[in-house]
Amino acid sequence: MTHSNLSLFSQLGLSSPIINAVTELGYTAPTPIQEKAIPVILQGKNLLAAAQTGTGKTASFILPILEQLSGSETRRKKRVRALILTPTRELAIQVEENIALYSKHLPLTSLAMYGGSRIDHQKQRLIEGVDVLVATPGRLLDMMSQRAVHFDELEMLVLDEADRMLDMGFIEDINKIMERLPAERQNLLFSATLSQQVRFLAKTAIDKPVEISVTADNTVEPQIEQWLTTVDKDKKSALLSHMITENQWQQALIFIETKHGAAKLVTQLEKRGIKAESFHSGRSQAVREQLLADFKSGAIQFIVATGIAARGIDIDELSRVVNYDLPFPADDYVHRIGRTGRAGAKGEAISFVSKDDFKNLCAIESRIGHLIERREIEGFAPRKPVPVSILNYVPKNKRESGTDKNRISQNHKTPKTDNKPHKGSKKPSSRSSQRNDYKPASVNKKPAQREAGRQPDNNNPWGNLKPKK
Repeated sequence: MTHSNLSLFSQLGLSSPIINAVTELGYTAPTPIQEKAIPVILQGKNLLAAAQTGTGKTASFILPILEQLSGSETRRKKRVRALILTPTRELAIQVEENIALYSKHLPLTSLAMYGGSRIDHQKQRLIEGVDVLVATPGRLLDMMSQRAVHFDELEMLVLDEADRMLDMGFIEDINKIMERLPAERQNLLFSATLSQQVRFLAKTAIDKPVEISVTADNTVEPQIEQWLTTVDKDKKSALLSHMITENQWQQALIFIETKHGAAKLVTQLEKRGIKAESFHSGRSQAVREQLLADFKSGAIQFIVATGIAARGIDIDELSRVVNYDLPFPADDYVHRIGRTGRAGAKGEAISFVSKDDFKNLCAIESRIGHLIERREIEGFAPRKPVPVSILNYVPKNKRESGTDKNRISQNHKTPKTDNKPHKGSKKPSSRSSQRNDYKPASVNKKPAQREAGRQPDNNNPWGNLKPKK
């Protein structure tokens, strides 16, 4: 690192021990999110930041936290000075590993706490006291219920990947945790997207945050080449095998919706001579960590992962992701393809689209603001073509969001439609109709939480969280 680059980091307000640590890691200059976020955090202000994975987001909050805490150590038992909440154990481990690297020249301690590992070891570390605790919401609540941790000395709270935590139904857990934190603290919220739900969480949980963004709200990393191919659902596994062998792929992360589907696809690939591994929450933590290490080293070429399990996968040189199934909600598409094309590198995101994926495709292309390029693979054209998407598509449950039908303006008259089925088609059952509405799942069953896109009203959809006065 040159002297000028060192001065760039020092100009952000970071001290020599931290600058020396990032120097040894090969950092050359702050990224845009780091340039914007670090000074704000060092000023003690609350922050709402939009930054996708691969932008240097994690360092943008870890570095100033370490700077803030470096003046003294935590010596009291069961105390924590900074709390970072993450949606997955993989991400918690990754964040804590980065803390250890950045704080190597500082007398600070950190701990990653997550489910699926020995609770007694984590409890003992907490009893000793730590400066920075990185935790998943569920395991943290377990520790809090056992009185193994106290937050009366907490100075800073970070909600990392807040959009994903909301998608995964952690809002009630976050609610319970925040109710037990001291009111006088600094709050930092980082999210890949600033959806309506994320903004409402910020409004209720963070007092007057500074808002920064390194990308436009609806853009996707421009270094990622996105394209799709249409195919019948029962031909997807054969198509994937064909593309792997025909193009001699060296590595790919393949997204699928269910654990059962992941296991089935791995079996189908192996029957065609392609070695792959499934990666999902049904596998033990130790197995998943080993799979991830082998994937990073290249010992494993192909991983078939469910979206939630793959959230914490962080591989700088992953050149390709495949959406075997299209995700819903559409923001998950942005998260998925963000696994490739990182730190300015080029990546490829390929989606397999059957007629069953059409509504999800409409939602995704509306979300990113353009149609995804279509390419036909010879021998795999679907029996019936998949229509071109409708941009600005809104799922039915979003169009009808609100307390009830009476909320629709009396001056607005819904045009009559022809509800007769097309010739040769069957009238859909009420069950299939509901399924096609794609109402997002929710941990609790409150209507306000089920209706994505609903405008906040006096009924707080996030439970008991109240705006700070």
